Parts: sequence; structure tokens; C-alpha cells
Amino acid sequence: MLLPAAALLFSCNGNQNGHDASGSFEADETIISSEASGTILQLNIREGQALEAGQLVGYIDSTQLFLKKKQLEAQIKATLSQRPDIAAQTATLKEQLKAAEKEQQRFTNLVKANAATQKQLDDVNAQADVLKKQIAALQSSLGITSASITQNAEPLEIQIEQLNDQLSKCRIVNHVKGIVLTRYAAANEVAAPGKPLYKIADISTLTLRAFITGAQLPSVKLNQKVKVLVDDGNGTYKEHEGILNWISDKAEFTPKSIQTKDERANLVYAVKIGVVNDGSLKIGMYGEVKF
Repeated sequence: MLLPAAALLFSCNGNQNGHDASGSFEADETIISSEASGTILQLNIREGQALEAGQLVGYIDSTQLFLKKKQLEAQIKATLSQRPDIAAQTATLKEQLKAAEKEQQRFTNLVKANAATQKQLDDVNAQADVLKKQIAALQSSLGITSASITQNAEPLEIQIEQLNDQLSKCRIVNHVKGIVLTRYAAANEVAAPGKPLYKIADISTLTLRAFITGAQLPSVKLNQKVKVLVDDGNGTYKEHEGILNWISDKAEFTPKSIQTKDERANLVYAVKIGVVNDGSLKIGMYGEVKF
């Protein structure tokens, strides 16, 4: 009597834990690499550490870049110091023009009083006009010279902007919120552009990559809600809600991890199911799906 009862109990449990597909959890992993060359002076990360997006985690030696920037700033200052002082160089002519304009007013009054000739007034007016033209010509010449010197400094300013960009890349900033999976570098090592520093993944939402048969394909659709079952280690399954967010458009042979020959011969379709992680799900953990 005990054997049939045990068989019935096993059969019930098997139906309860039956699943339509199975697979393992994965996450979008990002490798953070160095953007600058130099010695890593600081890299404050450890495997398993949670990082926020935009968090500063270290920096690379930027002494040479800083010194080059100071050199360019000195060159710009020396170049711009050669610009002429337009106000100072035209001051004398402006004073002469001011005196000539006073003479214009005085001779105008004298002509009205018949105390001076029209020719004398015309000579004073001509002198004032000449001074005005001289001032305009000098201002134009000095302005062209000043603009040319300023243009000579512009390439140096662009080089400083390039150095500022390189200096900013010496700061190792984490761009992805997540957990550090693997650390590839440490302080005092020499970095180069493209050198991997660490791998990080956002595990707040994991993806269950599973496989379905061709017969199951018509019954599933994108954004469909499904049940995801995960073994809790106590002989029971914990249920999570998942969203079917990707279905492969190409069939493939069942992965070789399936041991039986018949199952390996079947064509299957890969699907990806997004599952919000409550903290119990881990990358690589096995999961089952019920549609």
C-alpha cells in the first residue's frame, strides 16, 4: 500500500513542477576600459561591490598632461601680450584732433565776426579732417594686427581643450549601475586606451534565456507574462513573474547539454524572459518557465 501512495505523491509533485521550457539566467555585462595612458594611481573597486552610474572609482596619472597644459597657457599669454594697445597708440593723434576741433570752433566764431578769413577756417577744417583719417587708418591697421595675433593663439586654445578632454578621461568614472563581476586591473599598473579595468552588470533585472520547440512557438508572443520557477534549495520552487521580451527568428539545434540523441535532433527557438530580481536570483542560476 505504501508503494502506490508514494508513486501517486511523486506523480502529483511532478505535475506541479512541470515546465514548458528551461534555461539559465544572464545579465547584460559591460567591460569598463581605460580611456587614457599612464599609471593607475587609484582604483577603488572590488568584486561584488555595488556601483552607481557616474561614480568616481579611481584615476590615472595625469602629471604630463597637466604640465603640457600649463606650457600652452604660457604660450597663449606670451602671444596675446604682443597685441598692440590701440588706445595708447592713438592717444596723441586724438589729442591733436581735439585741439584742431577747438581751433575749428574758434575760427568759425572769428569768421562770423569778420576777424578771420574763410581760408584760415578752411585750413583748420582740412587739418582736422586729416587727423580724423590718420586716426581711422591707424586704428584699422592696429586692429588687423591685433586680430592676427589673436588668431595665432586660437590653435593653442584648441590644444588646451583637447588636453582638458584627455585630463577628464584620466578620471575613471563608472557609467553603469550594477555589481562588479570581475576586476582586471589594480593600482600601480600601467593602463592604455582600451585596457579592460573591470566588468560590471546590472542585476536588478535578469534575463532567463530558454528554448522552446517549434510546436510551442505559435502559443507564445512578445510582452507575454509568464511564470518563472526557481529551485529554492528546499525541494520546492519559488515563483517569479517574467515578461517575454525576445523570440529568436531562427531555429537552432537543441544545445549539446541535452544528453539524449532525440532531444539533440530537435530544432528549438531561443527566447529571452526579463525577470525583476528580488535579490534571490543569480547569474548562471537555472530556471524553468510556464507559459
